[in-house]
Amino acid sequence: MDGIDVSGTVKEVARVERVFGEPILRNGVTVIPVARIGGGGGSGSGKQEGERPGEGNGGGFGLGAAPAGVFVIKDEDVRWRPAVDINKIIIGGQVVAVVALLTARAIVRARSATCAHKRR
Repeated sequence: MDGIDVSGTVKEVARVERVFGEPILRNGVTVIPVARIGGGGGSGSGKQEGERPGEGNGGGFGLGAAPAGVFVIKDEDVRWRPAVDINKIIIGGQVVAVVALLTARAIVRARSATCAHKRR
């Protein structure tokens, strides 16, 4: 697979249909799902001259998608409803808690060291 093959495959895969899902119509409300798409690709080539001549080439790409949210259309009013990733919220809360505990520990140690120094 060379660079031209990879770019052709990426063009086939990275279409607008990957970002916007099929509209869903229920009771006069239309919902259009939206995804975040990310990807990357590369290719290479090589040739070895010397004792064991050889050739090489390669290529590839990766594509990932994650839910971003939905557009809700009702009575000519369009609203954006973002998808909530509860895992990111939980991890963020844990990071804040750890930082707060480490800060509190540093403050307590500093105060106890100051009090011990004053007693002498």
